[in-house]
Amino acid sequence: MNTQSAHPNHQPLIVISAVGLCLEHLGEHTPALSQLAQRGAAAPLSPAIPAVTTTGQATMLTGTTPEEHGIVANGWLFHELGEIWFWRQSEALMQKPPLWEGLERDGKPLSVLKHFWWYAMNSSADYHVTPRPVYHHDGRKSPDIYASSPELKKLLTDRHGAFPLFNFWGPMANITSTRWIAESFTTAFDHCQADLNLVYLPHLDYDLQRYGPNGPHLAPALKELDNCIGTIVDHAAQRQAQVMVVSEYGIEAVDRAIFINRALREAGLLTCSSNAAGELLDTGMSRAFAVCDHQLAHVYVKNPKDLPETRKALEALPDIECLYEGDQRAELGLNHPRSGDLVCMAAQGAWFTYDYWLDDSRKPDFAQSVEIHKKPGYDPRELFFDPHGGKFRAAKALLKKKLGLRYLLDPVPLDTSLVKGSHGRPPSRPELGPLIISPKSDLLTNPVHQQDVAGIIQSLLTHTKE
Repeated sequence: MNTQSAHPNHQPLIVISAVGLCLEHLGEHTPALSQLAQRGAAAPLSPAIPAVTTTGQATMLTGTTPEEHGIVANGWLFHELGEIWFWRQSEALMQKPPLWEGLERDGKPLSVLKHFWWYAMNSSADYHVTPRPVYHHDGRKSPDIYASSPELKKLLTDRHGAFPLFNFWGPMANITSTRWIAESFTTAFDHCQADLNLVYLPHLDYDLQRYGPNGPHLAPALKELDNCIGTIVDHAAQRQAQVMVVSEYGIEAVDRAIFINRALREAGLLTCSSNAAGELLDTGMSRAFAVCDHQLAHVYVKNPKDLPETRKALEALPDIECLYEGDQRAELGLNHPRSGDLVCMAAQGAWFTYDYWLDDSRKPDFAQSVEIHKKPGYDPRELFFDPHGGKFRAAKALLKKKLGLRYLLDPVPLDTSLVKGSHGRPPSRPELGPLIISPKSDLLTNPVHQQDVAGIIQSLLTHTKE
């Protein structure tokens, strides 16, 4: 296979997004990353707020702030529908163009591969690969990917096997999925021959959210991630490609959850409907409710007259550090119509849970499932098996599945105290936030903000081979 760039006067660029990676992590457990930093330069990356995946990636790829590109969280209230949606995949949700649009090399349009970076659907990138489960009509869920062409999808699955979806998120999330992404990326890189290649490696996110940013789990997790990065770096060296590494956030230790929706319900502001599935958040009838995303919550208030009452209910919660109303949201770069009427920042060591029911006997049937679409907020408890029978319940459900019977896969706990790591706030120290490793040190200013990444990528792409 021809491994030369489509533009022979320029080197291809690979940008690795290594979620949760901080400057403080570079050292004995990360030889591949450390060598990259030594050959170029490494620096803290000042994150957009909230410091979460889709916001960070949109900021880096557009060079603009969330109040400009509109990705104000991993999920928000879609006002026209009255529905809360997380983890939508359409690039059209970004209200500013990605950096490659209109960019040329040697008079030719820049070619782009997105490999597991977010907003891979309806993308202006030439090639894209992303997880895309099959939701069968009988209720089953099967692992699968979406790729920009049937040829690319067949090549990846034939060479690397089925994407290990159940190791990508949920109680069984582990290095298996990140290793598959890294190895399949080398195949996609050779096949697509793109100028700009974006690859997302999520591994650090798992155990650092489960067990916190420090402890005996950290060194093995760093080594596993570094091995995957080494696979890509070695491949890049053989193809004379440049490698850049970024991350979206660092993980902060947490020891308590904020039940913001329960407070709003107890204040008479949040309304639920009930059916055979349990209690469901009623966005249309609620006077106020929160969409929780790690350490930030967007609170939507139906009638401005209810803002004082809503503020009063929220100010009674001791672990809400700051409340931003209306134009005050500009202090966070979140003064955008998609943002909540009130934006809440958790205090250090705390995170927001979406739970809105007051009695566990009335919880919705998806509460203890891995269900990123029905839950009206992010739920890190999905990374755990419930210590009280979660694995047994999972085994029973899978047996029913094999027998062709209906089943409820509900292995996840309700206990918020299990979660030891979160993110979303500005880091307490720059070294504990996201980082950037650039192959050229002169491109890094002090400080480097996430919106600067687009310009750095453009500079690397327009640099001529020496």
